[in-house]
Amino acid sequence: MDISVVVPLFNEEESLPELTAWIDRVMKANDLSYEVWMIDDGSTDRSWQVVQELRAENPNLKAVKFQRNYGKSPALYVGFKQVIGDVVITMDADLQDSPDEIPELYRMVKEEGFDLVSGWKKKRHDPLGKTLPSKFFNAVTRKVSGIELHDFNCGLKAYRRNVVKSIEVYGDMHRHMPLLAKWAGFNNIGEKVVEHRARKYGYSKFGVSRLVTGFLDLLSLMFVGQFGKRPMHLFGTLGTLMFMVGLGSLLYIGGVKMYALANKIPHILVVENPWFYIGLTSMVLGTLLFVTGFLAELVSRSGSDRNNYLVEEIVGKE
Repeated sequence: MDISVVVPLFNEEESLPELTAWIDRVMKANDLSYEVWMIDDGSTDRSWQVVQELRAENPNLKAVKFQRNYGKSPALYVGFKQVIGDVVITMDADLQDSPDEIPELYRMVKEEGFDLVSGWKKKRHDPLGKTLPSKFFNAVTRKVSGIELHDFNCGLKAYRRNVVKSIEVYGDMHRHMPLLAKWAGFNNIGEKVVEHRARKYGYSKFGVSRLVTGFLDLLSLMFVGQFGKRPMHLFGTLGTLMFMVGLGSLLYIGGVKMYALANKIPHILVVENPWFYIGLTSMVLGTLLFVTGFLAELVSRSGSDRNNYLVEEIVGKE
C-alpha cells in the first residue's frame, strides 16, 4: 500500500464527509493506493456515527474509537500502530489541512529520500493570539533542538513508515514529532510550505494552555532524550558535585578548628559557622540526588502501561 493517512478527531462531525471525499478524490487522481485511519478521541457529538456511515461507503476508511478523550498524541500513537502504508500522512480533521498536499509530500519521502517532511503553514488563517506565540515557540524549539523547521506544530506531516513504527508518542509530544524522530536516528528531515485553510466548521479545540504545556513537553523531551535510558548519569553527577561541596565545606571547618586549637587562636563555635550549614545541606542534597537517580533507573525499566489506552471499537483492521 502506498499511503496511510492518520486523522485524529474530536467532535468534527460536520467536516468528516467532505474530508474523506476529498482524500479519496486526490488518491484516485494520482493513482495511489491508500487507507485512512480515523481515530475518534472520545467525541461527544455524532462523529463516530458519521465515521461508521462513511466506512460503509468507502472500504479504505478504517477507524478506532476511544472510550474517552485522551488527546492528540495518544490518538496518533494508536493510529501509528495500525498503519501499513509505505508513507504515513498525518492531518487534522477540521479541513484546515488540504489533502491536495498529499501527493507532493508522498513524493518527497519516496523519491527524495526524506524520513520526515513537516508542513509549514507560512500563511496562516489564525488570530494573532495564536500566531505570535506559535512563532516564539517555534523559534525556541528550533534553537533547543537544532532542527531547522519553521512550524513544528503543523499537523500535516509525512513519514516513512519505519519512522512512526520506531517512535513512541505520549502525553502531548505530538508537537515535537521531528525531535522524536531525530532521537530515534532519523535525521533526514525536510519541510514543505503547505496551504492553511480557514476553519469551515466548529471551533478550535486547543486553548492558550497548550503554549505552557508545549514548553514543558520540550523540556521533558530533551531530558528524556539525553538521560531517559541513563538517569543516574544526570542525578549521580549532580549528587556527586553537591556531596563534594558539602564534604569540602566540612573539611574546611574542621581544618580551621584544628588550626585554631593548635595555635590557641580564638574561634567561633562550629554551629555558628555558616559553612557548617552549607556543608550539611549540600551533603543531604547530594544523597537525595543519588537516591533519586537510583529510583529513576528503576522507573526507566518499568512503566510498560504508559501507552495502554482503552479502545472501545476498531473497524476495518485486517
